[in-house]
Amino acid sequence: MHIVIMGCGRVGSTLAHILEDHGHSVAIIDQDVEAFRKLRPGFRGSKVTGVGFDRDVLVEAGIERADAFAAVSSGDNSNVIAARVVRESFGVQRVAARIYDPRRAEVYQRLGIPTVATVRWTADQMLRRLLPEGVATLWRDPTGAVVLAELACCDEWFGEKVSALELAADARVAFISRLGDALLPGPGTVLQQGDVLHVIAKEEDLDRIAAVFAKPAAPGKGSH
Repeated sequence: MHIVIMGCGRVGSTLAHILEDHGHSVAIIDQDVEAFRKLRPGFRGSKVTGVGFDRDVLVEAGIERADAFAAVSSGDNSNVIAARVVRESFGVQRVAARIYDPRRAEVYQRLGIPTVATVRWTADQMLRRLLPEGVATLWRDPTGAVVLAELACCDEWFGEKVSALELAADARVAFISRLGDALLPGPGTVLQQGDVLHVIAKEEDLDRIAAVFAKPAAPGKGSH
């Protein structure tokens, strides 16, 4: 694949290196020629100086043959404008824009532009590392309504079937991390000590679900 990146900051340069290491060709755009110093000495891709939503600059970067485009500059407006130009004028379907303001991210998502809301994502990642118990959000949809969350459950649930926990909490366990492996729970899957549960749910329901996970199963709800 040929991938064009707008913005050669820490995110853009890291993304360029990862993509190149995976065998893709990369072109990276930045207004500041000094920004390219963030690229490693052996970087083989194209470095294009200019505004990332300028048509001539994009053409120089190979947008007409590009399979994907990432707008990761430090400006929300620039990222969205570039993403729209690339999608609407050049027909590139795989497009993503980094956005700092999550409220804007929701609007742009409705316009058909996949976005990464940087501030909220970073906050979620920090919370995962600061809060050992309870709820840790791993992923959220662009509106923030649906999340994939990591939840702790009390020891009394170990030995019970996952289906019993789901029934009690009116929730869906998407997968379990067990001894370093990801496990998709089936009808007979039994919870074991050390299991890390990943639940898909509406964010507004997380506190209620976490409360159920935190208390023992009610009598008669077990499934030994």
